Amino acid sequence: NRRKDIHFYINSPGGSVTATLAIYDTMQMLSCAVATYCVGEAASGAAVLLVGGSKGKRYCLPNSRVMMHQPMGGVGGQVSDIEIQAKEIIRYRDVLNEIISKHTGQSIEKIAKDTDRDFFLGAEEAKQYGIVDEILIKPPGDLGEDEVK
Repeated sequence: NRRKDIHFYINSPGGSVTATLAIYDTMQMLSCAVATYCVGEAASGAAVLLVGGSKGKRYCLPNSRVMMHQPMGGVGGQVSDIEIQAKEIIRYRDVLNEIISKHTGQSIEKIAKDTDRDFFLGAEEAKQYGIVDEILIKPPGDLGEDEVK
């Protein structure tokens, strides 16, 4: 049903940049809303998927955490091959920073600085940063006034 929300539960240390971007791009082209939920950890590429959920429908549980960092790469070979791979990793870093900026409202410069090394955020910090919209105490359909932070 194209009108029903997709509920995407995330507990992941991340993965490849290309897989992350393939899932992210698919999420963005869907006509229905994609509600994202961090249940435990959303690290690296998983943090990009969490923030890429539909505005107003990005959630985390109270004791979950988010970790963002720049892409990692291990390359070898001739100098010219290393240079090609380094340029591609830098391009991916810029793409990921732009995605995070678009969904959080944070500046590219702030995101680049924050993600220069592993950048951990608890649930409340993730909400303040703009990665999630709400911290869930009860499922979204059951929310009362005192059950969302």
